Parts: sequence; C-alpha cells; structure tokens
Amino acid sequence: MSLGGDDGYGGDYGQDPTRPGGPSSGGRLTRTRLPEGDDDPFAPPRRGTPRPGKPSRNLVTVVSVVVLLIAAIAFANRGGGDDSSNGSSDDPGGTSATSESTAPTGERPVEGKDTVTGIASGFAKTEQGAQSAAANYAVALGSADMLNRDRRHEIVPRIFTSAAAGPLQDKLDKAYSTDFLQKLGLDQNGKAAEGLTYVSRTAPVGTKITKYADGTATVAVWCTGVFGTAGEGSKTPVTNDWFTMTLKLRWVGNDWKTESYSQKNGPAPVNSDRTASTADEIAKAVEEYGGFTYAR
Repeated sequence: MSLGGDDGYGGDYGQDPTRPGGPSSGGRLTRTRLPEGDDDPFAPPRRGTPRPGKPSRNLVTVVSVVVLLIAAIAFANRGGGDDSSNGSSDDPGGTSATSESTAPTGERPVEGKDTVTGIASGFAKTEQGAQSAAANYAVALGSADMLNRDRRHEIVPRIFTSAAAGPLQDKLDKAYSTDFLQKLGLDQNGKAAEGLTYVSRTAPVGTKITKYADGTATVAVWCTGVFGTAGEGSKTPVTNDWFTMTLKLRWVGNDWKTESYSQKNGPAPVNSDRTASTADEIAKAVEEYGGFTYAR
C-alpha cells in the first residue's frame, strides 16, 4: 500500500484502501474427467507380457527418467557451491562455454538481516545489489506490518534514509489514522476483528534498473500480491493485484537506503478462470506459508 499524491512517497491510496491497485476477479475452472482404471487411455497398445527376468520397457523408461531428473537437479545445484568449483582443471577461471551456460544469472542472496525487522541487509554496491534491495523493500512496504504503528516505526528507519524517514513517518501516521483503519475493519493497531484475518502480502515478479550511478539507483519492481480481509462477513474480501513500485535508492552506511518511492497499476495479465478459494483457505495459507528473501 502506498500514499496518494505525487510527492514521491507513493500513490494509489485514494483508489482502494485495501490494496495498492484494483481488484481482479476469478471464475470457475472447467475440469475434464479421464476414464478410470489402471490403463492410460493415451498410451500405445501393449505388445504382450515381458518375459520372466526381463524388465518391461515401461519400467526401464521410468527408471531412466528418474535417473536423468536426479542428475539434472544435482548438476543445477553445483552453482550453489564454492565458486572455484565452476571451472575445470583445464579452465580454472570457469570461463568455458559449459560453465557460463549453467551459471546463475545473478548474485547469491544476502545472508544478513536486520535483527528487529527481519528485513534483509548487506546488499552489494552494484546494479544487482540495488535491485535485490528494492525487491525486499517492496515486500516490506506492501506488508500488513505497515498498518501497525509500532511495527511501521521500526520498518521505515530501516529501509529509508534518515532524511526521508522522518517526513515519511509523519505522513504515514496521518494516512493510517484510526478512521482509516476502521474503514478497513481494523482496530487502531491494524488488527482485524475476532474471526477475521487481515491479509497484505506482496511478491516481486521482476526488477529493472531505470537509472544507475555511483551511489544512486532507481529501480522498478513489478509485483503481484493479495490484499483484503479474510473471514465470514468480511466487507473487503481478499483479492489479488498487479502493480509496479519504483524506488529511488542511495548508498548510505554500506547499504542501499530508500529516498522515495511511488507506485502505479500493472502490468496485469489476463485473469484465469480458476475458482476462488474460501476465506478460511486464504487465511490458513497466509499463516502457514512464509515469505522469501529476494535477490537478483
């Protein structure tokens, strides 16, 4: 969620206070029942029973596929080991065509995190580091924690520069007023009524650098998310949305900090016809499934 206006601190609050953008709806999923039984209706006809002591062709095929799958996973995971293992003895620098084609496309995720907020920290002073920082900060800014005053006062100083944090904190305190929270069905601490669960979770889909110089970066983060209140009688049911958050970052104190951010709707894909889950299923999923540390 973000503040309205064109002051650089974000913007579509006036449209719908439950989430950053407009709602998207689901439909019904058409299912096709296949013939029951052990036989695959699309498989080729059998050619007789295999001779005793000799495995069938189907068994050999299945075993071969499993072995190849295990080998592929093990080969892909080689990128997570020591960097020196990427090259061969004839190519110690790891610059052969084989190593390049199988190497990860970005930097490894950071290991550090803020002990109070849990937000990742220690990003590299590179374009990829700036994109990783922006992705993680977008998740924090779109979280339900931003509606809790105490939690918000911990998050904002962590991800914003000292010059930006103070003014933004004041604006957010005014925006998330008691009246505003009541319209969402929340109390003054940003909590839903008994039996209801407020949901606000953002998931970055991709990032791109629009401007980069030594010590400054502007990063666009394409996001999707779920927003609303789950539970019987909710006046703001949970919906999904697509939006782009743009963060202007500055290198301060050996890490990237946000100077300002804004938000716009989309790009949004065509809605699928999948049947919407029940409110209980959504609330349970939010409680059971944790988030990620994002890295480019």
